[in-house]
Amino acid sequence: MAKQILDEIAMKRALTRITYEIIENNKGVENLVLVGIKTRGIFLARRIAARLQELEGVSVGIDELDISLYRDDVQPEQQTTSDQVAQFPTDVTDKNVVLVDDVLFTGRTIRAALDGIMVQGRPRQIRLAVLVDRGHRQLPIRADFVGKNIPTSWAEKVAVYMNEVDGQDGVELV
Repeated sequence: MAKQILDEIAMKRALTRITYEIIENNKGVENLVLVGIKTRGIFLARRIAARLQELEGVSVGIDELDISLYRDDVQPEQQTTSDQVAQFPTDVTDKNVVLVDDVLFTGRTIRAALDGIMVQGRPRQIRLAVLVDRGHRQLPIRADFVGKNIPTSWAEKVAVYMNEVDGQDGVELV
């Protein structure tokens, strides 16, 4: 049985709040780059970028990151080399990067994403924005911008639905 945590309106409010917090934390949008983790993190990053454009009148760089090449459960011979990595369209060197994902759980996806970003360049700083933080960290990672904290058990799942993929917006606890 699923329990709705965020509906479409609550999700939009959470993303708007995250956007304002990014602007405040960054003191504007100069030198800002959003990096969305495939798949839903990319759509969230695009929505945040659109809101930044509305509020600040400036478009920020958006990059997409597939962390599958950087996972810690991949054997060393299967891992990537720098010539196998698709370069970001935006140079992240000396930029303020906001890494965007849908759910923060153990922290292993974020660890892999940090490796993926560092292959691209050396940012001035990296911040983390997530729609949902469900706890249960296995690594010392925390989000800087959180839409909603949802205490969960290990047995529960958090399902994030996005219009771009699922035809609807919302978050459910399953």
